[in-house]
Amino acid sequence: MANIWKENVLKDLESGELEYVAVGEFLIDLKKEFEEGDNETMKIAKLKKFKQESKTIEEFVQKFRRAVRNSRYEERPLMKEFKRGINRVIRRKLIKLEYFPTSIKQ
Repeated sequence: MANIWKENVLKDLESGELEYVAVGEFLIDLKKEFEEGDNETMKIAKLKKFKQESKTIEEFVQKFRRAVRNSRYEERPLMKEFKRGINRVIRRKLIKLEYFPTSIKQ
C-alpha cells in the first residue's frame, strides 16, 4: 500500500496536481493516509462524508482524488459521491450543461 501511495503522490507532484508548501503539510497527509491503515471500509465511509465546503472546485477535485485512492470504488458510484460532495450551486450549473461531465479526469 505504501508503494502505491508513493507512486500516486509522485505522479501528482510531477503533474502539478499536488504541491506542498511546507514539509509539515506533507507529514499531515502522510499521517492521515496511514493512521487508519488499509481499511477499505474506513476509506469509503470517509469519502461519503467528503464535502467541497469553502474549497475551490480545483482543490476539491484534488482532495477527492486523494480520498478515493485505494478505496476500490467503481466509476459510477464514485461519480455519485463526487456530485453529492460538490456545492449545490456548482451542481446546479453542471446539470444545465449540454454535455454533462462523466469523469473528473481532464
